[in-house]
Amino acid sequence: MAKLGEGDKRWIVEERADGANVHNWHWSERDCLDWSRSLLSSLLSDLQILDGEGGLYIRTKSIDKVEGEAYVNVRKGKVIPGYELSIKLAWEAEARDVPLKLSGLVEVPYLADENAGEDPELKVSVRDDDGPVARRIKDAMLAKGKPIILEKIRLYVDAMSKGGPAKDELDTKKPPSNAASKAAPAPAPAPATAPKTAAATEQKEKEKKKSKEGFKNISLTEKFYCRARDLYEILMDENRWKGFTQSNARLSREVGGQFSLFDGSITGFHEELQEGKLIVQKWRSGSWPDGLYSSVKIVFDEPEPGVTIIKLTQTDIPEEDKYGNSTVVENTERGWRELIFHKIRAVFGFGI
Repeated sequence: MAKLGEGDKRWIVEERADGANVHNWHWSERDCLDWSRSLLSSLLSDLQILDGEGGLYIRTKSIDKVEGEAYVNVRKGKVIPGYELSIKLAWEAEARDVPLKLSGLVEVPYLADENAGEDPELKVSVRDDDGPVARRIKDAMLAKGKPIILEKIRLYVDAMSKGGPAKDELDTKKPPSNAASKAAPAPAPAPATAPKTAAATEQKEKEKKKSKEGFKNISLTEKFYCRARDLYEILMDENRWKGFTQSNARLSREVGGQFSLFDGSITGFHEELQEGKLIVQKWRSGSWPDGLYSSVKIVFDEPEPGVTIIKLTQTDIPEEDKYGNSTVVENTERGWRELIFHKIRAVFGFGI
């Protein structure tokens, strides 16, 4: 066996200056624990189990705890997920004919990749009540809630099998769509007698801009239990970004100032800032064609103290990235929900 440093260089995988793992030729491992917490939280929180059936009202509240490990290994597009998790999910119930309100936990003691084809064990418990009504509620939670919760857990297992947070990097590359070049032939020109007015030309230009081919828009509305100024401060503070994303961030607080998020994969600059009210940005992903920016507008509304509604619109998102992947719009929307908004709720305690 060759000593360290004496091996044939043709067989050594060396570090590239740009940090690239070209074509995923050697194994790369992606930690998925935070991503798993976020996804499981979005899947399992606020599920309606019973809505008056038998006089009972049962719903899940939020994830209490996700512990263990989760990761994916990738090589040349092949995914090997690994996870061993324990999950605690809070739920609440009401029997209005008694009346009685109570709460409890659903526990998944062991969710692991080695048992991916099997449903995990679920344990249901009730807090501080062992009376007949509490036992009836517990039985109803097991009977009605178990299949709903297991269905959501299967979605997580399926997402991990497809690469988890590394899925975007594994999407099959394809050439840019040439659908536009195969579009129906252009309509015949209008008769020479048809007058071309300035108004008609202007209307045509407006319609052309409205239906910009190859781009799409998204709109999100999210609710937080905090003051608007607190949420604005989180979105404008690079140290808080580093905290809830567990990645590097640089963020100017001035109009015209630049930002770099998620280790530089998202960049842009601020166009308009109103503290606690409005953020307008030019925003792009590093995988988009060079020089292409979308527009992001985040409006903050505080209908009552301690409750903030934000409305986000992002326009001119390309349908394909520069590698030909056609999941850009879907991934952008999922990124806002799962990697930003759900993380802010979980980390800063603004409700999930």
